[in-house]
Amino acid sequence: MFSTDVERALRAAFDAHDGQVRKGVDPVPYVVHPVHVALILARAEADDETLQAAILHDVVEDCAGWTLERVEREFSSRVRRIVEDLTEDKSKSWDERKSWAVEHVPRMLPEAAAVKAADKLHNLSCLLADLAAAERPDEVWSKFKGGRERTLAMATALIDALEERIDPRLGRALRATLRDLENVAFRR
Repeated sequence: MFSTDVERALRAAFDAHDGQVRKGVDPVPYVVHPVHVALILARAEADDETLQAAILHDVVEDCAGWTLERVEREFSSRVRRIVEDLTEDKSKSWDERKSWAVEHVPRMLPEAAAVKAADKLHNLSCLLADLAAAERPDEVWSKFKGGRERTLAMATALIDALEERIDPRLGRALRATLRDLENVAFRR
């Protein structure tokens, strides 16, 4: 059973992400992503505050009315610190944001590194599924600012940085998914 705070985080995420959809072959409500990230971490026995942060990890950067202060006020200072470690500055370019994410890994809270790893695992898994089902893979890649090569290069750099900081099982899952994605992307 999850705590009432996890329930509150779910309700907040459903409300905050209302009307948002994920990029992909089929439109999927955006909130599926943070819920899936939390499910990955629940399977790894993450604590309640890490699960709350996983559920809320995109609200500050993607949702109107959400600030780090609000996360702290409505949840806790620890949830805020985890979310803060994961929040990109959307005023920066794609390259700047992705480079920052890689460079920031050594300074992240361990719980934030776990959320980032679960986030990347879900994102790569979705991309892999979309590419495997696509008749025209170029259409899938066209939705990514980094394109195929830069997106895969940044994913590799992030996984390299995260592997030292996360549970080895999660690291192995990331590596395997990246390898499968590269095989599909380059039709090996």
